[in-house]
Amino acid sequence: MAASDIAFAAAAGATALALSTTLWTWRFRRRAEARAGDLEARLAAVQAALSEAEAATAAFEGALVAVEGEEARLVWGDEALETAAAALEVEADSASVLQAVARIAPEYGVKLRTLLERGEPCRFLVQTSRGALVVEGRPSGAIAWVRITPAGDAVPGGKFAGLADRLPNPAWITDGRGALVWANRAWLEAAEATSLDDARARNATFDRGADALLSEAFQLRARREGFRWVTVGGQRRAYRVAAEPVGEDEVAAFAIDVTEAEETREALRRHVAAHDETLNHLADAVAIFGPEKRLSYHNTAFQELWALEAGWLAERPTHGELLDRLRQRRRLPETVEYTKWKAAELEFYGSTAVAPDDLWSLPDGRTLRVVRQPHPMGGLLLLFSDITGELKLRAQYNALIQVQKATLDKLNDAVAVFGSDGRLRLHNEAFERFWNVTGEQIGEAGDFDRVAELCRPLLHDAALWTELKGKVADTDPRARAPMTGEARTSDRRVVAYQSRPLPDGATLIGFDDVTATKELVRALEQRSAALVEAERLKRDFVGNVSYELRTPLTTIVGYSELLEAQGQALPDRARNHLGAIKTAAAQLARSIDDVLDMAQIDAGEMALAIEDVAVCDALEAAAQRVRAEIEGRGGALVVSCAADAGTIRADARRLGQALDHLLDNAARATAAGGVVTLAAERTASGVQLTVRDTGRGIPYHQQAHVFDRFVGRDRGGPGLGLALVKALVELHGGWVALQSEPGAGATFTMHLPEQAVMERDAAE
Repeated sequence: MAASDIAFAAAAGATALALSTTLWTWRFRRRAEARAGDLEARLAAVQAALSEAEAATAAFEGALVAVEGEEARLVWGDEALETAAAALEVEADSASVLQAVARIAPEYGVKLRTLLERGEPCRFLVQTSRGALVVEGRPSGAIAWVRITPAGDAVPGGKFAGLADRLPNPAWITDGRGALVWANRAWLEAAEATSLDDARARNATFDRGADALLSEAFQLRARREGFRWVTVGGQRRAYRVAAEPVGEDEVAAFAIDVTEAEETREALRRHVAAHDETLNHLADAVAIFGPEKRLSYHNTAFQELWALEAGWLAERPTHGELLDRLRQRRRLPETVEYTKWKAAELEFYGSTAVAPDDLWSLPDGRTLRVVRQPHPMGGLLLLFSDITGELKLRAQYNALIQVQKATLDKLNDAVAVFGSDGRLRLHNEAFERFWNVTGEQIGEAGDFDRVAELCRPLLHDAALWTELKGKVADTDPRARAPMTGEARTSDRRVVAYQSRPLPDGATLIGFDDVTATKELVRALEQRSAALVEAERLKRDFVGNVSYELRTPLTTIVGYSELLEAQGQALPDRARNHLGAIKTAAAQLARSIDDVLDMAQIDAGEMALAIEDVAVCDALEAAAQRVRAEIEGRGGALVVSCAADAGTIRADARRLGQALDHLLDNAARATAAGGVVTLAAERTASGVQLTVRDTGRGIPYHQQAHVFDRFVGRDRGGPGLGLALVKALVELHGGWVALQSEPGAGATFTMHLPEQAVMERDAAE
């Protein structure tokens, strides 16, 4: 090889080496620059993470202590560590604080040792005389991290203290022993504590049952909820309490006031119970089926209507099952295609409109009205009403209306019935004849005003028709009071009208032609006046004649007494005639007195002079007046007066007059050997005086008229004696009775009251 070639080759080799070295250097530099950039990026990320960690650590309260081996160093929280050291009364370094915490309670030291030796996390509350500390430990590799936070009045993790303290519902935290760690204002108010320290000092509690719930949540390490009634501020309140474990050693709880919801729920429950009770008292059967077509409610009437078992209904059968059971027991309407009929019944569940009422005619003769309505909560509401009796009553009512119409048509009075709305309900044929109108005209009129227009040509009194309209249409019960009156029509008739309110609110108006009645009344009044005048004339005539008879009678008695005074100077026959004259004069005087007394009684002018009358004395006096006459006839007089007869308030003179008439009547009826008995006895209401004889008695046909006037004239006198007895006893307020058999004598009994009804001075 030539030297030039060798030199060229050497130069080319050197050039290639230099070029390779340059290229390798450039590539190495590029790799170094890339590595440096990557390390710078990683450094920046580490610095950013460190900044974030520092910022995150600074964001929380408390001191963060790292424990590695026997060394404890403060990572963050100088102020918090100083606060904890002050509360523990030790120097402000990490080791002193941890040792002081372990010395407070043995269990705290155990928890810190298990954290350092076995890496078990812990969290507990340390109570000191200067405050409370929350100690929380977590392991991380060979380092144990311990955070010490002054509890004070804040929630552990105090950034949320303000929010939690403003909650309207009680919230609190307790440790594993149930000691209070923290509570918000609502809890303090409910527990009646002024502060958290006060609550701890008094061992205050929100509710013992809630405390038990928190203990259960802590032991089970699971959320627990419960319902409690708690007295807060003197009022009983309902709370929903929830307890949730927090960390290892604490339980957080909150209570939500649900008083209003519970009261609403209770009110709803009472409302539903009252609704069910109300439905149970309904006569109509009610059944409610839910959206799933199952029976959700039924009242007592439903069970009784269909005679279904309570147990089977309690199983909530479907609507279809109910229909099938009723069909098996023949309690549904008979139908040819039951399947089609049942499907139609169940189709009502898909409808939103109220179905029309239906009538079911059951095989047992009952008729039911069926009402179907969509239920607001879904499903179907069914009402069954037994209208069998209603239909029967309606038929009876229609028949009654027909009978009433036929009855009114038979009346002579014109009658029309108007409803409270003024519409004409009913009228009879006499109404058409009375007002000279036809039934078609009245039917077209319809209401009161038009009917009045038809009647006005005969009765022009507009005020009368207005008043009658008020009786028909006025709603005031006082305005509808009955009204009567009379009016005169244009054809010279006298019309009596009247209105009567009916129980159903209608009003009956009747018209009657009383023209003939008025004329008859007028004639009767004239005749009555004539009779009164005739009675007065008769009474005056009797009185005048009686008084006129006394004058000659007095003369006759006077001369007879004068002649009797001559004694033996008169012949025997003359003395007999003189005795007859005196007897006749005495009888005539007595008859005149009876006539005058009866006339006085008829005129209502006789008054009784009431006084105390000894009954036995009155009987003895009457017996003395008639004893001679009875014994002269050969009879005997017996007086029997009960010891308890006592006294009564009566007119002694009129009582003696009545006894005289009865004794005189008995003396005339008694023959020789007969006995007349005069007796008195006390009764519950007064005294009973009896005059009994053993004479001929009184025929049966005369006994009913024995106390009438002018009866018994065959015995002499005007026949007024027994009539006068009856009148005198009745003036005293009593009555007289007769008991007699022909041939067996007669018994007259006067029943006199204890106190005479009429008590006034006698007329002069």
